[in-house]
Amino acid sequence: MPDLIIILVIVIALLFELSNGWNDSANAIATVVSTRVLTPLQAVLMASVMNVSGAIITIKIFESSVSKTIGKGIVAPTDITLVVIAAALLAGFLWNGAMTYVGMPVSASHALIGGVMGASVAHLGGFDQLNVAGLTKIFTALLTSPIIGLFFGYLVMKLIMRLFCNTSPGTINKHFGRLQIVSAGFMAFSHGSNDSQKVMGIVTMALLSGGYLTEWEVPLWVILMCAFVMGIGIAAGGWRVIKTLGVQMHKLQPVHGFAAETAATAVILGASSFGMPVSTTHVITTCIMGVGATKRLSAVRWGVARKIFMAWIFTLPTTFGIAWLTYHFLTMIGLK
Repeated sequence: MPDLIIILVIVIALLFELSNGWNDSANAIATVVSTRVLTPLQAVLMASVMNVSGAIITIKIFESSVSKTIGKGIVAPTDITLVVIAAALLAGFLWNGAMTYVGMPVSASHALIGGVMGASVAHLGGFDQLNVAGLTKIFTALLTSPIIGLFFGYLVMKLIMRLFCNTSPGTINKHFGRLQIVSAGFMAFSHGSNDSQKVMGIVTMALLSGGYLTEWEVPLWVILMCAFVMGIGIAAGGWRVIKTLGVQMHKLQPVHGFAAETAATAVILGASSFGMPVSTTHVITTCIMGVGATKRLSAVRWGVARKIFMAWIFTLPTTFGIAWLTYHFLTMIGLK
């Protein structure tokens, strides 16, 4: 039975990673598709390759720091069971899938953290054994990164406007169309550096909890498996989410896409280097808002932005509740 449960956990983890890539495909390619710099097929293929590269390269450079924060920063692996992790991942997968279907970009990070918290509280019977210090670090990063993204998006766009104030719009968009391919590639790379590591951390937590590992170390097969499944999810393309971010929220030109992606890449790679998990969805969305606000506040379609914010607000408590209920259901049918 334990072997069956660990296989179940890994399968659910891969489904979650797939849904994460499916929803987050918009993070890297919404701007480059909406500005018609790349075709949708070209964009998803580039994003898939760069995401896999970002996950594999940065986990070696930064020694799995984001995965460790997620895997040990919410609750100690020895205090929970494989059923807890299965319930957490199921909650995140269901929420990601539902939101992608309706075209809402949501934070897979919030979904995953809410799921782990909800299932852990259900198992432990309270909040006492949650890691307060670790959760403080996680929530500090999640809450401050969108604000920093908004500021960076505004700042980068203002700097570009200042440097190219005497250049015609046609010339600017011609040159920044080429540069946007580079910025979109780096955005996808940074996404892989942060988001793929989160599920790696959860799978490693499951291996520790089930006694399959004796110390914290992300196995190479886990790194490769999570990175490539994320790449497949991105290749599937959450087109409704891409439309919401790249078209409905703010009409983008190549220069705007370059500014938003450059700002978002700086924020996400900076967070990854410090082992801080951030929501890449929140960061790129607020960077787009910051870029749009340089033109005028009304350039951002705040009605669409409000719907996105509402989806963000409900993500963590909803996945917490789903995971709590799922854990009790799984134990009721005999899983331990």
